[in-house]
Amino acid sequence: MNREQKIYKVTLIGSLGNVLLLIFKFVAAVVGHSSAMMADAIHSLSDYVTDIVILVFVRISAKPNDESHGYGHGKFETLATLIIGTTLAATAVGIIVVATDKIVKWSRGAELAPPGMLALWAALLSIAMKEALFRYTIVRGRALNSQAMIANAWHHRSDALSSIGAAIGIGGAIFLGHRWAVLDPIASIVVGLMLMGVAYELLKESVNELTEHSLPEDTEKEILDIVTSCPGIAYPHNLRTRRIGYRIAIEVHVRMDKDTPLSVAHNSATSIEQRLKARFGQSTHVSVHVEPILDK
Repeated sequence: MNREQKIYKVTLIGSLGNVLLLIFKFVAAVVGHSSAMMADAIHSLSDYVTDIVILVFVRISAKPNDESHGYGHGKFETLATLIIGTTLAATAVGIIVVATDKIVKWSRGAELAPPGMLALWAALLSIAMKEALFRYTIVRGRALNSQAMIANAWHHRSDALSSIGAAIGIGGAIFLGHRWAVLDPIASIVVGLMLMGVAYELLKESVNELTEHSLPEDTEKEILDIVTSCPGIAYPHNLRTRRIGYRIAIEVHVRMDKDTPLSVAHNSATSIEQRLKARFGQSTHVSVHVEPILDK
């Protein structure tokens, strides 16, 4: 089973869980008269949509280099992460707006229907299932070095956290009495704010990658240490790094004695490339430019 097939398997398992929860939550929200559960159901719907996005874009990102994409198609996976973050942010805004409207109406004297027990049971089931899906997906995503899968795993975790908020609001509205029915839409706002936080992190990461943001400083230092560990190599400079989906790209200039034979210089550059790929993965793009050390 190759990387693409493994990602598909994990995503399909998560998608099946999302479909089952989606149906149950919508039924529980309608029957249980719970805006918090409806917000949670909408969140599950966004999870299902992002599963589809990953299935489509991972297939594209797995394509090899071609004439139009010399560095491969890895950034399609980054684009998938961007879409996930945008979807999550839009979902959060919608949830907050609807819940705020209910609270405003309640403050003006309107009565809110208290949620039913079915909504509470749906929230508790969602917490258990989504946390399990998070743990499964995050482990597999890290093993496969898939940013989109990791993003989707945090989407599962955010759904579990939102269900906790929903459960607290629904439970409070049920057990504290009719006067506290407003806790249900308040819980919706809490859910929405939590989703906004997750969306921000996903959007920040994907935008950084799409705008060619360099790798972290400690990673670049590690790269330079590997380069200088090669015999005969001096003064590494002009280091440029970036992510290309699940791969990284490294470009660096190094200096060698000006009388070094071309074959030796070539072997040294190849050695650097092999060491970097051994550390960061065989799919890492490495470009080493060798310059002579000129006499002063």
